[in-house]
Amino acid sequence: MNTLFPIFVKLEQLQVLLVGAGPVGLEKLQALFRNAPKANVLIVAEHIIPEVTAYIADKDTVHFERRPFRETDLEGKDLVIVASNNSSLNEEIRTMTKSHNILLNVADKPELCDFYLGSIVQKGNLKIGISTNGKSPTIAKRLKEFLNDLLPEEIDETLELMNELRLQLKGDIKMKIKMLNEHTRSLIS
Repeated sequence: MNTLFPIFVKLEQLQVLLVGAGPVGLEKLQALFRNAPKANVLIVAEHIIPEVTAYIADKDTVHFERRPFRETDLEGKDLVIVASNNSSLNEEIRTMTKSHNILLNVADKPELCDFYLGSIVQKGNLKIGISTNGKSPTIAKRLKEFLNDLLPEEIDETLELMNELRLQLKGDIKMKIKMLNEHTRSLIS
């Protein structure tokens, strides 16, 4: 049973630390900015691949420091993502983040993670997160492709219209919910 609690966080209001600037670090960075173009990210790594340098060149909310990780990097951070193939460093960071009450994701090490970066389907303002509880990223990817094909491009227009309707409705919450449910019933039939 998947007991993960799905949430969507406002990364532009949080401070993120990314440890590692290799191919996996690039993948994590791209996932962050695809979903939160104004994410605040500090990257700490001894080595940086040219693709990461190019990717962050026009992002003013990303800062890079070429050096080893140190515990002081955790100060003021809300989330930490580790893209390192150094298992002792990964374990060390796990211990530190736990003692600082900071959420951690370690690439390809589910046993060290507090959260996962799932597959995301996005059409305008609609965003759907997909998790297989770490069991099969391939299935999550296939479901993402399926939903992307299934959802109409016009879904964002529908969302805007529903928001306008929601704002215009008067009465108690039960009545509003009933009216909104009636209007959205045809979306899934």
